[in-house]
Amino acid sequence: MLDVVPFFLRVSIITIAEYFIRLLNKVASMALLIAPPPTPPSPPSPPWWLRHMPAKEESSCQLPEISNRSQGPSSNDKRRENLKFLQGGNDFSPIIKKPAAEDQLKLSRKRPARLVVPTCCAGLDLVENEKKMDYVKEFEVIKGRDFVLASKKGRREVMEDRHAVVLDISGDPKQAFFAVIDGHGGHAAADYVAENLGRNVVNELQGKQVEAALRRGYSATDKHFLAQGMNGGACAAGVLLKDGELHVANVGDCRVVLSWKGKAITLTNDHRLSREDERARIENSGGFLHNHNGVWRVNGSIAVSRAFGDAHLKDWIICEPEIVNLSLTSECEFLIMASDGLWDKVSDQEAVGVVTGEMNMVECCKKLVEISSSRGNRDDITVMIIKLHNFNIHVERRGTMLHSD
Repeated sequence: MLDVVPFFLRVSIITIAEYFIRLLNKVASMALLIAPPPTPPSPPSPPWWLRHMPAKEESSCQLPEISNRSQGPSSNDKRRENLKFLQGGNDFSPIIKKPAAEDQLKLSRKRPARLVVPTCCAGLDLVENEKKMDYVKEFEVIKGRDFVLASKKGRREVMEDRHAVVLDISGDPKQAFFAVIDGHGGHAAADYVAENLGRNVVNELQGKQVEAALRRGYSATDKHFLAQGMNGGACAAGVLLKDGELHVANVGDCRVVLSWKGKAITLTNDHRLSREDERARIENSGGFLHNHNGVWRVNGSIAVSRAFGDAHLKDWIICEPEIVNLSLTSECEFLIMASDGLWDKVSDQEAVGVVTGEMNMVECCKKLVEISSSRGNRDDITVMIIKLHNFNIHVERRGTMLHSD
């Protein structure tokens, strides 16, 4: 009996010890769960050389807004940051901003994505290209016998104005053909008209009346260009000087102006849809006219009513020239032939006044082009001045006679 009591006493002590050990373990586990997470280390401070660097100034270049290409309002912010990187060059070091308190936890838990510096910026390229184009817009000046020409490229990437000159027709120095051509939708049509219109008109002169030869020459040029299957179109004003007579054939909005004793006489009518007769002709033939911002267009496309080419609109944009005939006299001084790049900014009488007041014909052409450009013209400009005295065989004849079909 005495031997059993110590045995139970030892068992009770061991049981109580195990109970307290389990209780301590449970309390320790709960303490670990309740304790707050360790405070994340603060980001390292930038090196001394970076802290003393002057902040870069904000660029004044405004990038164009790009709609329907990006999601969210942060697209322009990213493009401005890219522009800063480009301005900094290869040695650019981004300025480190101290994160806000609410963002420190995010920065400590997740490393930000790697920053990729772009090698180009579309907005910056546009600005640089605009600057480069200013240097491309040089004068082209051609001085020939009895004529001078000056031309200047506008905002388009490719110059679409052309000209044509045929001298000494049939070996006669008093016979010549001149043309100013303004292409649209590319330069293919202007190139073709410049190369072939004068030749086709001269070929049709054999045994035919001058007016009929002009019409057939224009029609053949248009038909042969359309057969090439090329796109685009061209306006053209042509002048045929023959036997002391001046014949003007116009298709489109190039213009020919005569100086008669210093007075401007317009020899062509622009084929634009502001003319009621041209609108009526197109509508009566089934065409559709659309007026956008005050400019009428055929089927919402072309703003002229007559032209070479334009195959997709040929039912309405015809190539039938309007022709004016004039007998030259000593009062007929010179012609100014030009594309609409001049006439949209310079009046007929002002152009004649510029040429009359300047003895140097080359400077006259250049001055007319420069006046139009200085007034905000962005279109191609071509100006041709033709001296008429050498083509006049009616030296003693007084007065002028204008004939229009």
